[in-house]
Amino acid sequence: MSTRRRAREIVLQLLYEADLNDWRDADARSRFIRSRLQGRKLLSTFAADLLEGTLKQRDAIDAELKKLSTNWALTRMPVTDRNVLRLGAYEILFAETPGQVAISEALTLARRYGGENSPRFINGVLDRLFKKATGRLNPGGDTAGDSKAETSDKANGQPTS
Repeated sequence: MSTRRRAREIVLQLLYEADLNDWRDADARSRFIRSRLQGRKLLSTFAADLLEGTLKQRDAIDAELKKLSTNWALTRMPVTDRNVLRLGAYEILFAETPGQVAISEALTLARRYGGENSPRFINGVLDRLFKKATGRLNPGGDTAGDSKAETSDKANGQPTS
């Protein structure tokens, strides 16, 4: 297992815990990370940055996820899925992780810790978020250049403008 993947697993555990019962202070979270990563400084720093960044940006992340997770309220999602989405969204929007790597890592977490449909759901939401963040998603939620209106007009033989 990649060491960064292990760091993400630990961050997911702490996000899950914070979602249900936010009782650890920053020092306790840091100690937990260091103990789980056996004191590896660079990896512990990576994990701590992911955790603190995700927690700090949680409201902004949740606002984006609400827009993109059609027919699903965040509060009704399984806790694991919600926090995998938050972590992936943080990496896409605020971290230096390439978007495709963030999505791939989130899918790995979803396969390991989520339900049967978690990977497909998480992939859909994070893919839309990535496309939106990179300007490849139209405001209506369609992929740029492939809107439903264009597709419908082409199917009806109507010219598109």
